[in-house]
Amino acid sequence: MTTLQLLAPHTKDLGGGFMVRRLLPAAERRSVGPFVFFDHFGPIEVTPDANFDVRPHPHIGLATVTYLFDGAMMHRDSTGVVQRIEPGAVNWMSAGRGIVHSERRPKDMQAAPYRSHGLQLWVGLPEADEESTPSFQHAEADSIPRVPLDGATVHVVVGTAFGASSPIATRSPTLALVFDFDVASGSTVELPALASERALYAVDHPFEVDGEKVDEFTLAVVPAGATPRLAAPRGGRVALVGGEPIGHRFISWNFVSSRRERILEAEADWEAQRFARVPGETEFIPLPSRRP
Repeated sequence: MTTLQLLAPHTKDLGGGFMVRRLLPAAERRSVGPFVFFDHFGPIEVTPDANFDVRPHPHIGLATVTYLFDGAMMHRDSTGVVQRIEPGAVNWMSAGRGIVHSERRPKDMQAAPYRSHGLQLWVGLPEADEESTPSFQHAEADSIPRVPLDGATVHVVVGTAFGASSPIATRSPTLALVFDFDVASGSTVELPALASERALYAVDHPFEVDGEKVDEFTLAVVPAGATPRLAAPRGGRVALVGGEPIGHRFISWNFVSSRRERILEAEADWEAQRFARVPGETEFIPLPSRRP
């Protein structure tokens, strides 16, 4: 029997009633490998009168990962990138020394309701890359490897696993997978020791690790070196994140850094609007008044 550390979500309102389940950081565990932030939103029906657009806001010291199961988003950032993301594709934005971006409903989806569902994750950058040049990568859904297993298909979103590699380039060993289990297949999948730190997340239905049930919306941290067997009697999706740890990181609002003073500097820069602007955007999210 594999001993798991189970993390329950806490709910956050990102504004306008847009609720997400946040798994990392948690009081019991701050990170898994380089992943310092794990949000799961939806599935929800977004109506035309809902305003879930995320106005321009800044980041430093991290890479954001966006992966959708349903819906679409329009990404714009201060490097000039404009990119629509749809289910199965990957947006990887490396903030480095500082980037500003917005995420809005595409114009062609504004007049009708649609279903929104996905993951947004943060990966802390290695210390040597915290002040790197901001950059953006997009991989279309058909470029993400799909590996058939007995009873499941694994999507290699980031990193290398099961003999396949994602087209997304990372600055440290990083792994993100999505398992799509067949309904009532009765099969199990052996999870290799793909990274020194790994965690599994039940996206929509409970799953089992060596026969132990993990409830939906729960993050299960797997011990280092363990090779448990996964099963999903009701089918559904299981996400895996992991990689090599990067050491302690300070997190304040949208900023991540190995140095507390760097976060204070970024806060002052955003308050004074010294970050580069997103072309075509006039709105922005102000610096929160309460800071840790």
